Amino acid sequence: MATTSDVRKGTAIKINEKIYFIVEFQHVKPGKGNAFVRMKLKNIETGQVIDMTLKSGLNVDIVRVEKREVQYLYSDDDHSYFMDNKTYDQYSIDNDLVKHERLYLIEGYDVVGLFADEKFMGIELPFFVVLEVKETDTGIKGNTVQGGTKPAILTTGAKVNVPLFVNIGDNLKIDTRTGEYVERA
Repeated sequence: MATTSDVRKGTAIKINEKIYFIVEFQHVKPGKGNAFVRMKLKNIETGQVIDMTLKSGLNVDIVRVEKREVQYLYSDDDHSYFMDNKTYDQYSIDNDLVKHERLYLIEGYDVVGLFADEKFMGIELPFFVVLEVKETDTGIKGNTVQGGTKPAILTTGAKVNVPLFVNIGDNLKIDTRTGEYVERA
């Protein structure tokens, strides 16, 4: 069995027979008293996020997270559907659990699927994706001293601030971690 010193952000742990994904992790060593670990945990079944504080060195049950390449198929009102690229097994996940990730997904796109105890628990996006601009205002050249920005809506529905020279139909490289424009692709 592992201790709290073995866990990090991104680790999956089992508490009261429920699997949680560590979203935030902080080891605190106050000047007086014992060290402790402060964590923000996300329940992989319900998506509920809870805060938990444990004494440093306490035993925890770490769940092995396996990563497999999956393909995004489609979404309906409640779930998003993915397919394992090797076994062709299909998995569904509640849209609330992948709300942020869906802003950067196009049907047929390959992503990394996260599995804990053979249960599909979420996806990991690449750092950068290329998406097309669906809506934006026309930029007027020379109306700013420095490089200005304007809002744009991408084909997935994501809203991004882009430079004035970007037009409808342009393909843009977007950082999925921050949701910011990087460059034209």
